[in-house]
Amino acid sequence: MRWASLLLCLWACQALAQANYPARPVRIIVPSPPAGGTDILGRVLADHFTRAFGQQFFVENKPGAGNIIGIEAAARAAPDGYTLLMSASPLALNTVLYKQVPYDPVRDFAPITLAATAPNILIVHPGVPAKSLAEFIALAKQKPGTLSYGTPGIGTSPHLCMELLKTLAGIDVQHVPYRGTAAAMTDVISGQIAVAFSTALAAKPQVDAGRVRALAVSGPRRVEALPSVPSVAEAGVPGYEAMQWYGLLAPAGVPGRIIERLHAEAMTALRSPEMKQRLATDGAEPLGSTPAEFAVFIRQELDKWGRVVEAAHIERQ
Repeated sequence: MRWASLLLCLWACQALAQANYPARPVRIIVPSPPAGGTDILGRVLADHFTRAFGQQFFVENKPGAGNIIGIEAAARAAPDGYTLLMSASPLALNTVLYKQVPYDPVRDFAPITLAATAPNILIVHPGVPAKSLAEFIALAKQKPGTLSYGTPGIGTSPHLCMELLKTLAGIDVQHVPYRGTAAAMTDVISGQIAVAFSTALAAKPQVDAGRVRALAVSGPRRVEALPSVPSVAEAGVPGYEAMQWYGLLAPAGVPGRIIERLHAEAMTALRSPEMKQRLATDGAEPLGSTPAEFAVFIRQELDKWGRVVEAAHIERQ
């Protein structure tokens, strides 16, 4: 009887703690530097949660090792709802690109919502004799292995975007990895490399200035930032879709009631005009999903990019 009373007391205390959540500040780990898409989303959500819950939510940037340092820190945090993770695609990509990753994207996290997605833009140097994606594919097939494309590094979203295009379009272009987006963009502008995938934020000013030509968008539809540029699928490669994505998660084991409350407020924030405006410059759009839908999406990403990495013969690091 005494044990039953103790268990009942513990259950009541846990239920009260969940009902009073949050009772102290909540940190949202962003595993990348400030000012990027992940950081912007994390800070807008933190501001909304602070107003909605009447308790401080704050972003803690933990960059390094391809986002692994911050993601692992979130995975190892106490499952009490006081540490959350705002992560981008590397949450899943790391596990198909590296032999040893100190977290499991499925086992170690409780998804809250798939917050937003953003495409990459396929750009070429103006001297490349291709005015459309179809012409670029034809050119690449005429000169297999002679055209080069730049990326911010092996395993980044732009790298895998091009590897998927190579597989579906049956072309052979050579990969030149750089240390970051700016260096790759500089060499496309100068003509050192022919082509690259880039974010809309980085590509639009160069497209508008005529320094590069935009051929296609990696997502399923055109973006407001470059409305005249078709999607890759629309331009002649059916089935192609490759998106950078951002999602909110908690460590596995966080009580369901807390996940539900965070999800409800996240959906309110993602539907706000402020969120849409903040993301539009990067070609991104707020999305929002249920926790279950986000869990399925993560598994689909693991399967999809695992097959792309295998087909591209990318050696796991």
